[in-house]
Amino acid sequence: MDPELKQLLEENLRLSKENNVLLLKIRNIQRWAQITKILYWFVIIAAAVGALYFIKPYLGGILNIYSGGVSDINSIQSIGGTLNSSTWQDLIKEANGQ
Repeated sequence: MDPELKQLLEENLRLSKENNVLLLKIRNIQRWAQITKILYWFVIIAAAVGALYFIKPYLGGILNIYSGGVSDINSIQSIGGTLNSSTWQDLIKEANGQ
């Protein structure tokens, strides 16, 4: 074998080994990046669910206040629908003390 050809083959082998090492490092870095991204999103989702868990009692109270107000409005509207104009006039006169 020609010494120059042998030197070129050895150089090619050395470069191939170096490339293999670099490619393995790149693959490991990508794997860790993917793991940290999954953990990142897990923390964000867990924080959102945890916040919802702690806020839920307050939201329940607000919802009860809202539904109570809506039912009061509906009952007022149902009472108002049963009264005619003469009844309203009588109520106004009573309120004014006449």
